Amino acid sequence: MSAPAPAPLTPRSDVLGRARAAAARRVLDAVARRVDVDLVVDGRATGHPAGRPGTADDRPRIVVHRPDAFYRRLGTHPKLAIGEGYTEGEWAPAPGHDLAEVLLPFAERLDDAVPEPLRSLRGLTDTPLPAALRNTLTGARRNIEAHYDLSNEMFASFLDPSMTYSSALFEEGRPLAGQNLQEAQLRKVDAALDRAGVGTGTRLLEVGTGWGTLALRAAQRGASVVTVTLSREQAALAEKRLAEAGLADRVDVRLQDYREVEGEFDAIVSIEMVEAVGEEFWPTYFATLDARLGPGGSAVVQAITMPHERYRATRRSFGWIQKYIFPGGVLPSVDAIERTCTRHTGLRVRDVHTFGQHYAETLRRWRLAFADAVTGGQVRELGFDERFQRIWEFYLAYCQAGFTAGAIDVGQIVLNRPARGPVAAG
Repeated sequence: MSAPAPAPLTPRSDVLGRARAAAARRVLDAVARRVDVDLVVDGRATGHPAGRPGTADDRPRIVVHRPDAFYRRLGTHPKLAIGEGYTEGEWAPAPGHDLAEVLLPFAERLDDAVPEPLRSLRGLTDTPLPAALRNTLTGARRNIEAHYDLSNEMFASFLDPSMTYSSALFEEGRPLAGQNLQEAQLRKVDAALDRAGVGTGTRLLEVGTGWGTLALRAAQRGASVVTVTLSREQAALAEKRLAEAGLADRVDVRLQDYREVEGEFDAIVSIEMVEAVGEEFWPTYFATLDARLGPGGSAVVQAITMPHERYRATRRSFGWIQKYIFPGGVLPSVDAIERTCTRHTGLRVRDVHTFGQHYAETLRRWRLAFADAVTGGQVRELGFDERFQRIWEFYLAYCQAGFTAGAIDVGQIVLNRPARGPVAAG
């Protein structure tokens, strides 16, 4: 199976294309000097200013193998070019350098890597989200299927045995690298259930089933669970796992949009699903949580977030992740979530627990496992070609670098309705 081919490059003229490529090369050289990365082009290293510490061996180093193609791509589609250029083999980390490590300096200087005079022009390179990717009732199903219905076996090739595709929560105070990933994933699930107050007799709604781990853990606590997903592959495996655990009678797995759920629940948990909702539908998403949550209940939303100013600067931009990985997705800020809840619901943010570095470690584990699956031939045997493999290599490394740098974060956000004070007599 191959990922979608990139859109053909269509500059208005060859002269314009060459001019854009030359400008893109100058900009990237300036960026590389600011972010402390060596670029090797035509056998010559550029980008690192004289007198700064470090040697060529310990600085991140990128080799541009096909500079004409890469700079033309960068000049034409700057928001897509870095990822597409890697996928098409136009650039790569230098031998002995890791992909996430060469992306990290760019993530660390995300706000000021581009020289000041050019930052104000960023909006000119923005492309709005294509209408076909809007998360309407039909569009959301199509967008979810494009990612989560790729193949359960493909996801199993790099996930831990719990089949949990979200950030783990490692034990604080111990080195992350030495901890077991499956235990950390179950710790995350249990933390979300604890924050939602899930126990014996709880009527729980889960928005976004995944492969059933949270529903299974909640049922083991004695909860009665309704869990909804738009992924047929995920629903089928979740039902199988629940049946094998003898818990099918406690969990109702539904192939259903969250907007179509009815009834009242004591608690709601939604793990890394809000990112797929799309900004246009955040009011509907949080209003649905509000409408489904019974009196005194709590909702826990685990969300990947970005700083509010970056969210405001990128919210209308169509980027590489949306084109190749999560169509229709937008990362919120915590502020955006708070404002959406205040304007459209009775829910308020009661608590936020963030653990972004835990996601960096989770992604590092996934990358190693995925690389092993690629090397061992399992991914190709499942029908995924080399181009797909390179897209996913870039996706996992790109996200790892983002969390390591703190450019993006993840947190469990607790929502409930403020308690009403006593009514005054008289």
